[in-house]
Amino acid sequence: MKNIGIFNQTDKEIVELDRVNEVLEYVVKKEKLDNVLFNVIIVDNDYIHQLNKEYRGIDRETDVITFALEDEKEMISPVPERVLGDIYISIDKAISHADFYGHSLLRELSFLAVHGFYHLLGYDHQTKEEEEVMFSKQEEVLHDCKIER
Repeated sequence: MKNIGIFNQTDKEIVELDRVNEVLEYVVKKEKLDNVLFNVIIVDNDYIHQLNKEYRGIDRETDVITFALEDEKEMISPVPERVLGDIYISIDKAISHADFYGHSLLRELSFLAVHGFYHLLGYDHQTKEEEEVMFSKQEEVLHDCKIER
């Protein structure tokens, strides 16, 4: 069982979210995960700026920020699912990135959601080696789902 919550907390209609959900269902299956629970929350730049400032000490907006519950060693889940955490995505940043890179909003939202998902699983990109592993996995998922640049 996989339980992916996608919540749009903006006033924008984002038709791409159904397809983003399909991409996330695919990556969960690809990673052979069962009984996982996580959320994707779409917010605006102001909201993600506040999160970034409060939790990371960085006083600016960002495109995606994750809160991985499994980072907390003492976290004990009261439910049978593996509770991964939350992925916050700035729709404003996603729109500007899609425009800047010349690809669709679907491509950008899917990239950010998959990127956040891998962060929830513990992947990172602090070193060149980590970046190669994480970005390779992301690109493979997007390619498999036929979401190209």
